[in-house]
Amino acid sequence: MVMSIMLAPPPLIFLFMIHGVYSADDEWGVNYSSSSICALKGSIVIINCTYKYPTGYKIVNVFWTKTDGIPPNEEHPDLSKDSEYSQRIQYLGDKHHNCTMRLTDVRQTDSHEYYFRFITDKAKWIGVPGVSLDITDLQVESSGERVTEGHSVTLTCKSRCSLTDRSTFIWFKNTQSLSERTDRNNQLILQSVRREDAGNYSCAVQGHKLTSPHRYLNVIYAPDKPVISINPSGEIMEGDSVNLTCSSESNPPVYNYIWFKVNERSSVGSGQTYSITNINSRHSGWFYCEAQNEVGSQRSAAVSVNVKGMNISLF
Repeated sequence: MVMSIMLAPPPLIFLFMIHGVYSADDEWGVNYSSSSICALKGSIVIINCTYKYPTGYKIVNVFWTKTDGIPPNEEHPDLSKDSEYSQRIQYLGDKHHNCTMRLTDVRQTDSHEYYFRFITDKAKWIGVPGVSLDITDLQVESSGERVTEGHSVTLTCKSRCSLTDRSTFIWFKNTQSLSERTDRNNQLILQSVRREDAGNYSCAVQGHKLTSPHRYLNVIYAPDKPVISINPSGEIMEGDSVNLTCSSESNPPVYNYIWFKVNERSSVGSGQTYSITNINSRHSGWFYCEAQNEVGSQRSAAVSVNVKGMNISLF
């Protein structure tokens, strides 16, 4: 229920107004098109409003006000004379029946309840309860802090309150607009995520300048097939030292490399580089490595080490 109060010379008169329907005597009232508005920071808010009063009364003054911090029985301030509002508030109504107001470049500090006030030559009136204005920014929330390659993830463009306007959301990746991702739905759903989808995501509402802070999407994946390099390359002579190095791309990085020699039951070493010093014919054979991270593991192709000086080959 919406209540409007008229202050007049004693005795005080109290009238009630249902939202959109005036009081029983249908002579006094303020009607707001909405009792609450949620708007984006930096946007323009228009509060549509109408008012009425008895025939024979003359309107002396009209203005919008708020009661936050105003002591009881103290006159309500005209916001157009307040330094916080004077450059941003505009009365679009008249001194007859229209009391529409526009507030530009809204800020978090503008979150208040606002009331229309009119003064006649015989009485004063304030439309209470008024219009509750809530100012919000945007945030990107993710269904997971990180997503495994091949899985799906949902990003949601969230506001602290439900935006009053019917909004179209725009998504950005690394500040570049994802034009195909413009939708009235505030969610961005990525199916079968690839590692190329990793990046900073942000959102905005079409027609508004405000953009959310970015949120990093971390795509994790198992090691790619490792590759072995041998140093020195070329002929290997008995007594030489040889380093076999295993390399693989992964996210998160490989935390362990294990080395194997074909036809041997157990591993022969660990670490990204497997070193053989003072090599001899017993070291000849085929070697491969396995790269491991928390997502999975992958084995390399085997390479041949021949101490008799034959070229190293792959199979």
